[in-house]
Amino acid sequence: MKSGFASSAPEISVGTGFWLTVMAVVCMLLLLAACGPAPPREGTPAFFWAAAKETYAAGDYMKTIDHLDKILESDNEFTARARPWSLLLTSGLASGYMELADKYEAGGKANKAAPGDFYKRVGAYRSMANRLTLHFADGFAAFNKETDETVTLAFAFPPGSAAPVPQLATVATGNLLPVAGADAAERRALERGILLATVRSAGAPEDPAKAEQILKESEGKVPRATFVLAMAKSLFEGAQLYSRQKINDTTKMTILCQRALEAIKPLPDSHDKKDLDVEIHLTLQKLTT
Repeated sequence: MKSGFASSAPEISVGTGFWLTVMAVVCMLLLLAACGPAPPREGTPAFFWAAAKETYAAGDYMKTIDHLDKILESDNEFTARARPWSLLLTSGLASGYMELADKYEAGGKANKAAPGDFYKRVGAYRSMANRLTLHFADGFAAFNKETDETVTLAFAFPPGSAAPVPQLATVATGNLLPVAGADAAERRALERGILLATVRSAGAPEDPAKAEQILKESEGKVPRATFVLAMAKSLFEGAQLYSRQKINDTTKMTILCQRALEAIKPLPDSHDKKDLDVEIHLTLQKLTT
């Protein structure tokens, strides 16, 4: 028999049921997100590794070096990847600043009427090159204590072009660039320095396309001998900053040349090694005359 009373259970409309379902799904997604991996704790190597990748992508290379320095203060899971990255950034930027200084010095000599603005930049660029070269030399000394057979370049292939910066040719003839043009030329020179350091370390000097392909196929791994030879060349080139015509610190120049020689001594014989050995010895001979 049917009861004459209405059901006591509350009725839920179709629209209400839909929104309840949506809310349930949202709550479930929020719960899953909360249960996901937590971000790296601030101050840890993982935190600085993530920060280095972020600033590198933004083109802030000096800040990237600072983050990598924090990682390299201890031996941790990121050390083996952070050190080669730091070496390429410091040597590449040093090379870029050295080129900028040389071009502005040539411009100052060419513009005899108003050389002052050129030489201001020469001083600033060589100061930065000095700081980065010494940083690189210290980092390379620490790297040489390691014995891994391969070196991993665990960062995105650098932007830029291997071609000389055309605006700097204008500077070298004694013509100052407008502020925006000077800043753009500086940026391109620094990117070029990092790019050339990277392609050299991959065993494809001045051939970015080939270097990028090598790194892609090897998952960023390069033979230690190839990387060490490239870094020794960078160390020798950095030594030129201290020549009598530039900073004039022959003691530092001698030390960097000797370190480059020591680095290549155990490497397998090759034409590149022999050529570098000859160049370094000739430079050291000139320093004693």
